[in-house]
Amino acid sequence: MHSVQPNVDAIEAERFRQFIMGVTDYAIYMLSPEGVVVTWNAGAQRFKGYPPEEIVGRHFSMFYTEEDRAAGRPAYALELARTTGKFEDEGWRVRKDGSRFWASVVIDPIVDPAGELLGFAKITRDITERRVAAEELERAREALFQSQKLEAIGKLTGGIAHDFNNLLNVIMNGLELLRMSRDPAMHSKSIDTMSRAAQRGASLTQQLLAFARQQPLRQDPHDVARVIRSFESVLRRALPDDMRLHLQLENDLPQAMLDPTQFESALLNLVVNARDAMDGRGEVLMDLSAVTLAEAQVEQLPAGRYVRVMVKDRGVGMAPEVIKRAVEPFFTTKEIGKGTGLGLSQVYGLMQQCQGALTLESQPGEGTSVSMYFPAVRRQGPINDTKGAAEKVLLVDDQPEVLETAISLFTHLGYEVLSADNGMQALETLRLNPGISILFSDVVMPGMSGVELGRIAREEVPDLKIVLASGYVKAALGDQMPDIGNFELIAKPYRLSDLIRTLKVL
Repeated sequence: MHSVQPNVDAIEAERFRQFIMGVTDYAIYMLSPEGVVVTWNAGAQRFKGYPPEEIVGRHFSMFYTEEDRAAGRPAYALELARTTGKFEDEGWRVRKDGSRFWASVVIDPIVDPAGELLGFAKITRDITERRVAAEELERAREALFQSQKLEAIGKLTGGIAHDFNNLLNVIMNGLELLRMSRDPAMHSKSIDTMSRAAQRGASLTQQLLAFARQQPLRQDPHDVARVIRSFESVLRRALPDDMRLHLQLENDLPQAMLDPTQFESALLNLVVNARDAMDGRGEVLMDLSAVTLAEAQVEQLPAGRYVRVMVKDRGVGMAPEVIKRAVEPFFTTKEIGKGTGLGLSQVYGLMQQCQGALTLESQPGEGTSVSMYFPAVRRQGPINDTKGAAEKVLLVDDQPEVLETAISLFTHLGYEVLSADNGMQALETLRLNPGISILFSDVVMPGMSGVELGRIAREEVPDLKIVLASGYVKAALGDQMPDIGNFELIAKPYRLSDLIRTLKVL
């Protein structure tokens, strides 16, 4: 009886060996402790093209690419398998005919009961088809992404071109009317119409710059109710005669850290969206209040005190799938030519920059509420509105029309104005007129930039107040950006109210 068991074990072992040798979907073979091939199955022959008599006794590194052999990859694989108990990898391997295939490899160490290494069991699978399929899928995804991007850019440029053509048409016709008419009432109406068109153009430009992350953000503590009331007339003009803007503004609110220009642009975007959602009829509610939030009450906001600005309409509302995409750049549910898809994206970007949050609440057929949460700060003292009334200012811009307009604005504000159309001329004027207290310069100019001018002027006149103006600050300055924080900034195109607000903080 005792002599039968070894024969049974031998038979089972032989059956298992024959099973392994007959597997064709996997290359299964044994290696010596040094990496020499000891056994070779049918799958290995099918994948790699070598019959057993050509490969048994040769080192398994011959299957690796020249690059992997030069990098010591075969020896590394065996060492990792020996020390960690297994080695798994994917990579290129070489067939007998020199062609390559993408392989999934597993190497396991084989040890005796005493723990001594006897060799390695190596299993290789040809997964080239799977890799090719994955690459084709990735290429298809990339092609789809490019197609979607081109479609989005097409929608964007179409909408922007349509809007700007309309605005230019208003301004050009208004100028013609001013030339032809001598009626003061007609003059006033034309100027008002052109002013609204220019403000809309400025808003579109700011949306594009905000989307491109090129719009500078200047945050200071502000009375939000005061900012809204100063902009109220513009918001009301954005609505047709059949619509009303209802303001609910709490008194004695804490101040909030914000950029008034971009905040006004965000308000205008939200009011226009509400108008379009109600098809030009009904009431838009704007509610301003102070709220105290608990931790995680509003996503991404820590617990604390906030100033909330909510714009609510009773329009068509949004479905859940639309809400999820509402802040995506270029996404719009409006008709072609009636929306760029940048409005809510600009508002969302503003709130991110202000360390605040934007929330949307909407139901189809029940309207939409959009809330902006700004971190609250303690109120500061009033600003002296008469500051700078008799000061001397040096204006610098290389564009004659822009310089002429700036001269008119500063003269209207009561400043004594000097001007220059380049940096070197500005320095000379500054040196010849020691009484100049404010330097107001464009950033991008031929030769010496506004930043370079400001740096030299500050060295020569340490007490000089410097304001830089540009519509494309970040991209224009390039590696000079570290210096921009030394100066006050105002974004082009600026209005008289923007200019007054900037000069007050000097």
